[in-house]
Amino acid sequence: MRIFAKKSLGQNFLNDENIINLIAKTGEVNNEDIVIEVGPGTGKLTEKILEKRPKDLIVIEKDEILVEYLNKKFGNKIKVINDDMIQFSYSNFYNKKLIIFGNLPYNVSTQILTKWIKIKNLSSFCKKFILMFQKEVADRIIAETNSKNYGRLSIISNWKMNIEKIIDIEPSSFKPAPKVKSTLLVLTPKKKIFNLKDPKNLEHITNIFFSQRRKMIKKPIKFLFKDFENISKKLSLDLKLRPQNLNNLTYYKICEIYESLIN
Repeated sequence: MRIFAKKSLGQNFLNDENIINLIAKTGEVNNEDIVIEVGPGTGKLTEKILEKRPKDLIVIEKDEILVEYLNKKFGNKIKVINDDMIQFSYSNFYNKKLIIFGNLPYNVSTQILTKWIKIKNLSSFCKKFILMFQKEVADRIIAETNSKNYGRLSIISNWKMNIEKIIDIEPSSFKPAPKVKSTLLVLTPKKKIFNLKDPKNLEHITNIFFSQRRKMIKKPIKFLFKDFENISKKLSLDLKLRPQNLNNLTYYKICEIYESLIN
């Protein structure tokens, strides 16, 4: 069966053996692990994960042709779920301490990551995520305060995750080759996180701040809080700063105060 990448599904199949081996090794899979791979493509990484002898290996693939191909290739060695990785419900896996691998389609990668972050007890759900992103997206995820890439994605991702960059990957490692570089990240859920009631509130606040990232923070603070001057003093905020000058913890504290006032 000949397989062709579908542009409509954002498919770029990884075919660099050295990178595939590195990804599989980074997972540190053992025989007690339940592994989920999203977007397995033609199953080249799947083969390497199987060599680690996980307890179970589940792959989630939207493309029905690839589903048929993977079932023929692996038989009962894996479980193939024909579903959209964005729509898929992980409710049956909430306390399984999964290891999740994913070569995420560029057009939906942040949407998928945000969905995982919103899972309530993330450290009970997943041991680690080994994920490939478009380099530009990865740069935003790992960006630090006062840098041009720092913003919503970094703040939201670092709320629940420890993030490590492994390697940048050239377009030539894929077929067809994308126009941009990719980056492999390992995201490990934190056991202790800043206690917020609802991730949507953090999304809301960071959206308000970074929709006008060049403006001083006085404007979003004033928009969010009637008593903005006292709240600014409480948080020791210099209202002349720009959104990228506030560190992650400051945004979590702003969100905490916001949540206390809306409930």
